[in-house]
Amino acid sequence: MHPETLAIRGQMDRTDYREHSPAMYLTSSFTFPNAELMADTFAGLNDDIIYSRYNNPSVDEFISKVCQMEGVEDGFATASGMAAVFASMAALLRSGDHVLASRAVFGSTHQILTQIFPKWGISHTYVDPDDIDNWEQAIQPNTKMLVLESPSNPGLALVDLEKAGQLCKKHGLIFNIDNCFATPVIQTPNDYGADLIVHSATKWMDGQGRVLGGIVVGKTEFIEPIRFFCRHTGPAMSPFNAWLLSKSLETLAVRMERHCSNALRLAQFLEQHPEVAKTIYPFLPSHPQHELALKQMKMGGGIVTIEVKGGLEQGRAFLNAVKMCSLSSNLGDTRSIVTHPASTTHSKLSEAERVAVGINPGTVRISVGLEYIDDIIADIDQALLSSAQH
Repeated sequence: MHPETLAIRGQMDRTDYREHSPAMYLTSSFTFPNAELMADTFAGLNDDIIYSRYNNPSVDEFISKVCQMEGVEDGFATASGMAAVFASMAALLRSGDHVLASRAVFGSTHQILTQIFPKWGISHTYVDPDDIDNWEQAIQPNTKMLVLESPSNPGLALVDLEKAGQLCKKHGLIFNIDNCFATPVIQTPNDYGADLIVHSATKWMDGQGRVLGGIVVGKTEFIEPIRFFCRHTGPAMSPFNAWLLSKSLETLAVRMERHCSNALRLAQFLEQHPEVAKTIYPFLPSHPQHELALKQMKMGGGIVTIEVKGGLEQGRAFLNAVKMCSLSSNLGDTRSIVTHPASTTHSKLSEAERVAVGINPGTVRISVGLEYIDDIIADIDQALLSSAQH
């Protein structure tokens, strides 16, 4: 069956109650019929469930669905997206290792690389996402992992995944990609040799702004140490969140189609707007990596990034003028959200670091929701016009 069908039909075995919708297993622990089975389970001689910090039927179902959609072998779900990002690196790196990373990574990923890992003796080198032909020069003898996002947050920079996969294979690097912005509906990095694929399930996978969650999936040889790391450090996903996320995956494909069609319409409108200096969207012909987007993405995604004329002051005035759209640091909701990255999600970066990843004082990230597109356009339009008069 197609992965989109598996996201709907792939569920755990039904209980004796023959429920149509998957059951929710809200329990912290599980019982054993005898001491022998309990001992064998703790010894790893079978796959019985022990404790919800280790695994849980609701969580396992969510993991299974994401693995099927991404076309990979195994995975582990975490309490948040950043827990998944952190675990995907920390479980596999050790003191003395070096990470090659795309410069365009999320603010908290940047903090891990620059503030936490140096204390552990793990170094990194940043490379430009659109300059992959020169990445090889930055590889060191102790380079162990390539870390990247594509599309990036919020600049929507793309990385040529085919070339990234070839580079990792040539040098024996672990290929670790954050696929949150695209989702497996839009691109499947496993097709290009990715070893690990990370998602903040809080975003499009939930899609309704309800729960936190993260997941890392990929090759079993890398997931096993991640599973060990997470089981003993505790960033477990709650069964309730897993149940909600599993149900949300059933509608991910149809939601992303609407998010993407709305985003393209909005981007086309904003590209011609007199108060917008720049509009960034992968499926606009004006995007510098438009051909690459068409090659490795099925749709353009649900994020549109703009540069408001007038810089910081007009950007703030724009946010204060929106009426329907929400002001929030989140994204991937049914409701459209506008965010000012320089003062929120990427505020911990220096000004030079923000400029290097395409974040300027007037940069605004728009997470395009599922509202009627004319209403989204009308609200953004009136806010832009109002901010120009501020």
